[in-house]
Amino acid sequence: MRVFLLHFFPVNCQLTTDNFISMNWFERKIRRYEHRRWTTDDNRRVQPFHWGLEHIGGLPDHPDPRAFVRQYSQDAIATSHDWFATTPATDYRLDSENVLTFTSSIESPWPENNIVHAQLFPARRSIVSRSNPRSGPGPAVLVLPNWNAKWQGQNGLCHWIQRLGITALKMSMPYHDRRMAKGHERADQVCGPNIGLTLQANRQAVRDARCCLRWLEQQGHTKLGILGTSLGSSVGSITLIHDPAVRAGGFFHVSTYYADVVSQGMTTNHVWEGLRHHVTVDELREYWAPISPMPYVERGMGVGRASFLVYGKYDPTMLPELTGQMLDSLRRHGADPRTLELHCGHYSLELAPFSYIAGYRMLSFFLDSLA
Repeated sequence: MRVFLLHFFPVNCQLTTDNFISMNWFERKIRRYEHRRWTTDDNRRVQPFHWGLEHIGGLPDHPDPRAFVRQYSQDAIATSHDWFATTPATDYRLDSENVLTFTSSIESPWPENNIVHAQLFPARRSIVSRSNPRSGPGPAVLVLPNWNAKWQGQNGLCHWIQRLGITALKMSMPYHDRRMAKGHERADQVCGPNIGLTLQANRQAVRDARCCLRWLEQQGHTKLGILGTSLGSSVGSITLIHDPAVRAGGFFHVSTYYADVVSQGMTTNHVWEGLRHHVTVDELREYWAPISPMPYVERGMGVGRASFLVYGKYDPTMLPELTGQMLDSLRRHGADPRTLELHCGHYSLELAPFSYIAGYRMLSFFLDSLA
């Protein structure tokens, strides 16, 4: 296993000295902050490449792994409603600390990952019950955090949601926090140079999210939304498209294909380093198409759902050019999303005033869409 040395590998943002100088002072300040935040994580590793066919129903020694993954991905997209389908869990359990657990519908090689954990933030007072106390428990939003989010990550956002009278259920993504595989410091399985495992982990994320939605329905919530950030945005948008119970989706950071982000983004540079000698970007885009929002958007799926997309003009991870391509495709295929572009990057969205602007607009969106 090689240590990923931040200063010796080029960042995939194609940022030259000339265009850095040509930036205005504010953009330079944001980009410096993004780079500084990126370099503070010293546990990124370039993992070895694997086809990982055993994670998607194949044999590790298949004579033509490229052909196998290509056919698998084509079949998954063609039958995506079945590929992402799941039934409610049979062992939901909510403990005294409002932590929901249940067994994932996909069994991975790591037992700790196979138990889903989600933190419940009950609405302080239902926005519906204010006018009609007999109307039920009110709306709920499933929160899907960013890649490598910690257990307490985005709890502040969930508290904002519950103060507005909306119940929030924050799901731990596969291989994150309490689901992290023993011996690991990062969720490399959900985004790494193992082709089949990355497919399985993201499929698992969507199916786990749908099981969370079924639990919310069992509690009486009929007006459901999804709020996703970065990786959670990708998983959340696919869930929105495939689950008719979801009325509205709000997403922080938006892109096209999983492979585009991995190959061009700053924070995934070490992942691409483990891939680039074995697959091309075009091949990877095809292999990971089932876990990318774009193929489903191009099929006109999910049209008619309320959506709000927030993104940074200087984002070095989910590049603005990719966000623009996604917005063009959405509108070309009949969708009409609300959008908000902020003069920030990826990490810097968490800073004031961007976080306050984005939070206010996002929560207003859910109040309008679910009330």
